[in-house]
Amino acid sequence: MFYFYILQSLKTPNYFYKGSTGNLEKRTVQHNNGDVPSTRPHRPFKLVYYEAYLSEKTARQRESSVKKSGSVSTPLLRRIKEGLIKE
Repeated sequence: MFYFYILQSLKTPNYFYKGSTGNLEKRTVQHNNGDVPSTRPHRPFKLVYYEAYLSEKTARQRESSVKKSGSVSTPLLRRIKEGLIKE
């Protein structure tokens, strides 16, 4: 399995990182350990969303489409943020 995922920074709650990986658990640990330079200043993170794919290519295409297109990213992040609100 391959995954498209979104992490939310617990330090900077409005910072969401979008990525793809073949090992979701390991990659999340790498982000939280500071092994990923682009996310190091925003540690720690929690996994708030993921999608599973059978191919790496499809997961990377999804990551790319979400990162490049506001019309894709904005509603997805809105839905995620609404789901994070405690009632």
